[in-house]
Amino acid sequence: MAAMKIALAQIAPVLLDRKATSTKVSESIKEAGSKGADLVVFGETLLPGYPAWIARTDGARFNAEDQKELHALYLDQAVDIAAGGLDGVRAAAKASGTAVCLGVAEREHHSVFASRVFVGKDGEVLSVHRKLRPTYEERLSWAPGDGAGLVVHPMGEFTVGGLNCWENWMPLARASLYAQGEDLHCMLWPGARRNTEDLTPVIAKESRSFVVSVSGVLRESDVPQDFPHRDRFVPTPGEVLHDGGSCLAAPDGSWVVPPMGSGEELVIAEIDPAWVRRERQNFDPAGHYSRPDVLELTVRRSRYGGAKFED
Repeated sequence: MAAMKIALAQIAPVLLDRKATSTKVSESIKEAGSKGADLVVFGETLLPGYPAWIARTDGARFNAEDQKELHALYLDQAVDIAAGGLDGVRAAAKASGTAVCLGVAEREHHSVFASRVFVGKDGEVLSVHRKLRPTYEERLSWAPGDGAGLVVHPMGEFTVGGLNCWENWMPLARASLYAQGEDLHCMLWPGARRNTEDLTPVIAKESRSFVVSVSGVLRESDVPQDFPHRDRFVPTPGEVLHDGGSCLAAPDGSWVVPPMGSGEELVIAEIDPAWVRRERQNFDPAGHYSRPDVLELTVRRSRYGGAKFED
């Protein structure tokens, strides 16, 4: 069975600049494609950036004018997929013949979701998964998601799924993907080795799958000079806020790509589906080692909204 090349694109956004960040993402897709990658994976809400300012500007103050200003900017630069906000990324995927797993701050009306988007090699959007539960201060920026995007996709000999950041800690969210035959799991992170180093091999062993963690990086220099309240957000020249840690683990938990450093880097790795079959000889979490007669998971896989209209 054919091996697959996967690219780990650890890059920084041009924070809250959708056009400039989309250009960087597209360039990485094209580079990955030129190196034969079948799939390229990016970090959480890389386009147009993670709301790191909340924790650094006392963002929980109710009705604060500075937080309103920053949220309005975030909305302006967030991705409206239906309005063509991913057209550049889709075109790059199609031109390169490379599938894409990308984290975006997705806009719907005046709310933002932390979304994982799969784009196929033909440039079509295959699925959008909105993060089920924003973590801690993220709840001041992102709306909670739903189960509509808890799906997997065939890519060559693999079945690929993915989750955003800390929802990878949610056992039932992972189980919903395992039950659909997932054997390549993508974990998207804003950028911290402390998140990726421990959990990635654990989930690889649990699922007997390849597990790729991709982080963004964020440095003081990635924050535009005209960013509102910049002096409070990044007061230290040269400061590194998000330090990468992208990595790839095999189905036995061993490293294929050990955690990367804090710089921007594109790493290509080859993964063999035979490795999955070998490791599932003794443990298949949703197959011969499951007990559906005893344990059953129900997943409500629908998009919710503020109202239901019955005409």
